[in-house]
Amino acid sequence: MEKINEKVNKYVPEIRGTLRDHMINVPRVIRESSGIKVFGKRIKSFAYTTDVAVIKNIDADAVFAVYPFTPQSVITEALVGASDIPVFCGVGGGLTMGKRVINLALNAEFTGAMGVVVNSPTSNKVIEAMSDSIDIPIIVTVVSEKDDIQKRIDAGVSILNVSAGKNTAALVKKIRSEFPEFPIMATGGRSEKEIVETIKAGANAISYTPPSTAELFKDTMEKYRNI
Repeated sequence: MEKINEKVNKYVPEIRGTLRDHMINVPRVIRESSGIKVFGKRIKSFAYTTDVAVIKNIDADAVFAVYPFTPQSVITEALVGASDIPVFCGVGGGLTMGKRVINLALNAEFTGAMGVVVNSPTSNKVIEAMSDSIDIPIIVTVVSEKDDIQKRIDAGVSILNVSAGKNTAALVKKIRSEFPEFPIMATGGRSEKEIVETIKAGANAISYTPPSTAELFKDTMEKYRNI
C-alpha cells in the first residue's frame, strides 16, 4: 500500500467565522491524551459547565454537565438541545437516590445524552439497576482510595471520573496500575503542568473548567468603558 505523506496527513485545515472567532479554547496539551471512544466518537476533552453560552462557544469534545442541585429533566433537555457536541449529564447519586436516579438516567438517554454521571455516594445496587435499564455509558466519580473500583466495574460502570483534588494524579496512577485498560477521565487542575501529570498518570481524557461568563466579560467591559 502506498504510504501517505506524513506532512499532508497531519495538517488540519481550520475554518473560523468573524463573529464566532472569539471562542474558549481548552488547553492544547489535553490533545496529548489518548481519548475515550464512545459510540465511535473519540473524546479527549470535557467542558465542565452547564452554561449554554459557554457550551456553544468552546472547542471541547463533549460537555460534562454536573451541577450541585437536584437533577431535573428540563435542564438535561435544554443542554442537549442547545449543544453541538455530546452531553454527559448528572443524574444524581448524592441527595437524589434510588429509583429517581434510574428514571432520570432513562430520561437522559431518551433526550439524547451520550452518557450519564453519578456522584460518589451512589450505591453499586443503583448503578447495577441503571446498567440494566440504559444503553449509554455510566460515569461514576471517584474521590479517594477508599472507593472499591472493582465493585464499581462489576456493577456496570463504563468510565471512572477521578476527582480527588490535589491527589487526582496520584489516584489515577494507582487505579491505572490495577486496571490497565479501563477508561479513566479526570479533572485537569489549574495549570497545564497538572494536566500533563494527570495524563502521564494514565487518564484517557480530561475535564476542563472554563472561565465563567463574568470572568470573560471583565476584559470586554473594560474595553467598552475606554471607548
